Amino acid sequence: MAMTDTLPLIRQPSVAGRFYPADAETLRLAVDDFLAKAPDTAGIRPKAIIAPHAGYVFSGPIAGTAFAAVRALADEVRRVVLLAPAHRLGFPGLAVPHADAFATPLGNVAVDREGVAKALAQPGVQTLDAAFDGEHALEVELPFLQRLFHDFSLVPLLVSDASGPQVDGVLKALWGGPETLIVISSDLSHYQDDQTARKLDGAASRAIETADPASLKGHYACGHRAIAGLLLRARALDLRATTLDLRNSGDAPVGSRDRVVGYGAYAFEYADDARLPDAHRGTLMDLVHETLALVVAGETGPTLKLPDYPLPLRAVRNTFVTLELGGKLRGCVGSILPAQPLIVDVAVNARKAAANDRRFKPLTKEELSGLRASISILSHARPIAFKSDTELLFQLRPNTDGLIIKDGDRRALFLPKVWESLPEPPKFLAHLKAKAGLRPDHPTTSLKAWRFTAETFGDTE
Repeated sequence: MAMTDTLPLIRQPSVAGRFYPADAETLRLAVDDFLAKAPDTAGIRPKAIIAPHAGYVFSGPIAGTAFAAVRALADEVRRVVLLAPAHRLGFPGLAVPHADAFATPLGNVAVDREGVAKALAQPGVQTLDAAFDGEHALEVELPFLQRLFHDFSLVPLLVSDASGPQVDGVLKALWGGPETLIVISSDLSHYQDDQTARKLDGAASRAIETADPASLKGHYACGHRAIAGLLLRARALDLRATTLDLRNSGDAPVGSRDRVVGYGAYAFEYADDARLPDAHRGTLMDLVHETLALVVAGETGPTLKLPDYPLPLRAVRNTFVTLELGGKLRGCVGSILPAQPLIVDVAVNARKAAANDRRFKPLTKEELSGLRASISILSHARPIAFKSDTELLFQLRPNTDGLIIKDGDRRALFLPKVWESLPEPPKFLAHLKAKAGLRPDHPTTSLKAWRFTAETFGDTE
């Protein structure tokens, strides 16, 4: 009697025994060790991560850092959208396979056929099994996912000659909610000497942290096209990217410094929910008070040695430092655009708030004891389309959004915390116009506006 059921099509591993152990128990122990030794990422809940895909002896620890960041999502994630660069076959756009599952020594990972169908409905996506033959960039990520998530399906995508907007469109279609995790598989610079690689990988990290796909050059990362699409999503949805780990193959016990490949681990969190660990917040607040003490003593500094600080404190950010005395503003200075490491930006703005805010005289030693300081870490500034004040205000979320306005060379910014003193949206906007030197009824025809969020913490908490 003929069988009517079709047997599932399972894609067998291509690089087990070469890029990672072929023995299941050895593989399990290796992955668990990488995860266990990862830096502490408690408190973050990424929507997306970037992880490297080289042989585990070289990139395993860095991949462990990336995947350890999503450990807390184990009970939520049911679908993983995994994008990787196509190394073995070039083609236009993106590709998905016919396969029903991908096998590793740890078992089979089911393919989410519904997700694949959604991907295929997007421009530039095709079914192309040949692109997956021998491809390692997807496969090496699967054991990490298998050790973290016990009930998930996979949407596997290979990215070849695709534009950032093409990838962004696919991500938008598959984005989902907390049940969906986005993983981009990518190494960084390839086959440079150690010093050159560190410069290139630092530039790649800067482009990622500032969500600037135009600055992400092709030689920065083999997965630059997939990353560019994610950066467009990050800007659209206000995600904050953080470098969690950054090394190269020369850092491995068997690595050479002469010709290395770079590896980075990155986490993308919704900016509304992103929060530095208390220890990092404490470090920044200590730095603010150290800086203020130096200002009133007439001294320079502090001197910062960046390698002494963890990578999240070296992320490229723009911040504001606010000083209050007796419940009243005593100084507030910040950076509208991200241009330097978080730890540096905070120190610079603390000094300026104490000594260079033109609205106030320089801070004095006598004022230090009653002074309260706070730090605001700003998210991406996202443009607002509007034709009237009413349309502008409708798009603002009181107590959540900050606002930047600009007309010619006149510009002003209000942090989200200003809503505490100006809770009515029309007054909020009117006072911001006044701060920019504009009349409250200034016409909107030439006015531009951007909104942002901010993580704010300090002595007043």
